[in-house]
Amino acid sequence: TNEQMSNSSYKSLLRNLPRVNLQNLKANPYAEVKHSPNRGPHAIGLKNGVRPNIKPRIGYVQDKTPFQKRIPKYGYNREQHLKRQYFPLTLWQLQRHVDLGRIDPTKPVDITAISNGRVLSMVGSESNYYGIYLLEQGANIFKAKLDIEVQIVDELALATVEKAGGTVSTAFYDRRSFVALCNPVEYFLMGKPIHKRLLPPQELVTYYTDPKVRGYLSDPAKIWEERMKLAKKYGYDLPELSEEQKHLMVEGKKDPRQVFNGLMPGSIVNLADKTVLVPENEHFKQHAAM
Repeated sequence: TNEQMSNSSYKSLLRNLPRVNLQNLKANPYAEVKHSPNRGPHAIGLKNGVRPNIKPRIGYVQDKTPFQKRIPKYGYNREQHLKRQYFPLTLWQLQRHVDLGRIDPTKPVDITAISNGRVLSMVGSESNYYGIYLLEQGANIFKAKLDIEVQIVDELALATVEKAGGTVSTAFYDRRSFVALCNPVEYFLMGKPIHKRLLPPQELVTYYTDPKVRGYLSDPAKIWEERMKLAKKYGYDLPELSEEQKHLMVEGKKDPRQVFNGLMPGSIVNLADKTVLVPENEHFKQHAAM
């Protein structure tokens, strides 16, 4: 039949055709050819036989990684969470709150007194804060006679306080001690023994042993010498200190491991009965010994 003849002719035709392989394949001459844009170092080509006057961008290095990618970047806030911060306190703020009666000039002024007087809105839970930075703003109006303890102090602020007849001491407090001093009532309500204050880290030992900033770990005899030198530098006469102030500078300081004035580590404060429980067991005494 005609169908059988056509099938046989197709088979004979296929049998005689060459096999399809890479050697006899050719591109379709009617297909549309799309030229991809040149990229890389050879992107700048000839246009109408003339090379255009186009220069590479700034920082481009041929066949090399640009320097701004090779050099690592360090952000402005890199390791910001590790840097210690301090609440700024000016002499103007101190004088104002003394005049308002919020600070008692007859008693030592520390973090607790400043927090209770609402001089600064210090929140103990604020991370990275380790105390107070005494600044010189208001030195021309400051006349209060204070015995103040801060963490960092300006030289002019130090001279102003001593010129008025007061004393300044710089002391280190760790985060746990700083939080306790900001809100001692909440700390005492926990019913736990008072912990020991940690010593300053290695990078701060030099600062707190320097008598020029009245470091609490410095030699008291050298502090008197630095007081005279500072008075001579700024041209004022040092007023006579009272016996109580002299005792405070030499013997009345807190122990380097003490957090609160008059309360030794290991003691428990009972606010309901207004009593202080001191450990009597030898084991606890040794643990709380400074």
